[in-house]
Amino acid sequence: MKPLNSQKILIKLRNKFLKAGVKMLGPETIFFSKDTKIGKNVSIEPYVVFGPKVKIGNNVIIKSFSHLESCKIENKVEIGPYARIRPETILKEGSKIGNFVEVKKSTIGKRSKVNHLSYIGDTEIGKTVNVGAGTITCNYDGVKKNKTKINDKVFIGSNSSLVAPVTIENESIVGAGSVITKNVSKKSLALTRSLQTEIKNYKRNK
Repeated sequence: MKPLNSQKILIKLRNKFLKAGVKMLGPETIFFSKDTKIGKNVSIEPYVVFGPKVKIGNNVIIKSFSHLESCKIENKVEIGPYARIRPETILKEGSKIGNFVEVKKSTIGKRSKVNHLSYIGDTEIGKTVNVGAGTITCNYDGVKKNKTKINDKVFIGSNSSLVAPVTIENESIVGAGSVITKNVSKKSLALTRSLQTEIKNYKRNK
């Protein structure tokens, strides 16, 4: 985000959005770009930064310490806290991006959720998808970026890695802790997990 020419311009932008009905808690901590666009009934918590080319719809909540740039946020979306929304991202109506989540060049479908500690890059997510905590889309193979596609009503278990290019078909489930390298069929359970070993009455060497 390029710094604005003067503090006066930033104050003017804050006042413009306040007059338009944007709810801001701690407006002096919120930083807008000249081209920021915000709809109706939007709430912004302290310490949020809007980079260039950000368009926000109606009834959106943006929580503290979030950073947005070159993205489109549709109606009834919730973002943050501590979320990073990078360029070419579209968050569809009713979707949710939670704390410590980074999204880059991806579309998050209607009513889909990525709530905790995840990286979503070069990905298309369908409707009503739940992405568990710690999920990563492995989009870069060292040479080029590859795409991940997650279709409607998919459940991705926590701490999973989706190695692109890969497609997860409708209504399928990825078990927690899995590394998925092949496409997953519709209404299937996919998991890659080592067997748990337990040694009875174990005593440590002194």
